[in-house]
Amino acid sequence: MSETQAKPSLALQRIYVKDLSFESPQSPECFSKAWKPNINLELKTRYNKIDDTHFEVIINTTVNAKIEDKTAFLIELQQAGIFAITGIEEKSLDRVLGTICPNTLFPYARENIDSVLNRGSFPPIMLAPINFDALYNEIQKRKEKQATEETAAVTN
Repeated sequence: MSETQAKPSLALQRIYVKDLSFESPQSPECFSKAWKPNINLELKTRYNKIDDTHFEVIINTTVNAKIEDKTAFLIELQQAGIFAITGIEEKSLDRVLGTICPNTLFPYARENIDSVLNRGSFPPIMLAPINFDALYNEIQKRKEKQATEETAAVTN
């Protein structure tokens, strides 16, 4: 291996909550109703390049619980981490930032959501693990399909 080729390296530098919001607009009324909420989860990931080797990866999570069409609680969480990444080819870097890094951060997001729910006097929801590899592959397929459709539309 030449000196110009760096060994692939991924190191977690820091994990933190970038933004957190909790609302319980129907309390205390919602505590007197049967707890059978309709829970909606929205999850998005993104990343920012800090410098040549450091990236901030953010999982945006929104959890909305409704009882009888009224919001029992709403949580918006941005769980973030800083990762030092070297020696990974550009074409593979996007995959690392879209799969490995969110897989590392998600357990912290789950714990933070359940902790906030506990403080709000709600039971934990124990979010199921997320397969970020499958999500990444699905997004890539959608992008390829969209690019193919746009190319077909231009040539027709």
